[in-house]
Formats: sequence, structure tokens, C-alpha cells
Amino acid sequence: MGKTGSIEWGRIKGRKGKVRLVEKSNLTHKRPGPAQRFNSAGVKRRRFKRSEKAIQK
Repeated sequence: MGKTGSIEWGRIKGRKGKVRLVEKSNLTHKRPGPAQRFNSAGVKRRRFKRSEKAIQK
């Protein structure tokens, strides 16, 4: 992490409706969990699109 206050935060709504903070760079995409790391071809998935409803303005 950078200096104190150097990270821009954004709000997203989780699956259970709770709001949490994530880095602004991670607002539109999310990292897959352990079971979704690889696609059917065996290639590692890097990031996939976050739902528009999850991003809080």
C-alpha cells in the first residue's frame, strides 16, 4: 500500500447487501475466488466484470 491517504476508495454492495470499500481501480472488475481461477480451457482467469448494481454511487 502507498502513503497514508494515497488510495482512492469506492463503495460496492456485497451479496448480502452490506456496503464495503474497495480500491477505485477494482470497482468495475473483481478477482475470481479459488474455485473460479481457471476457465474450461485451463487458462487462469485474471479479472471479470463486476455487476453494475453492485457499484454504489
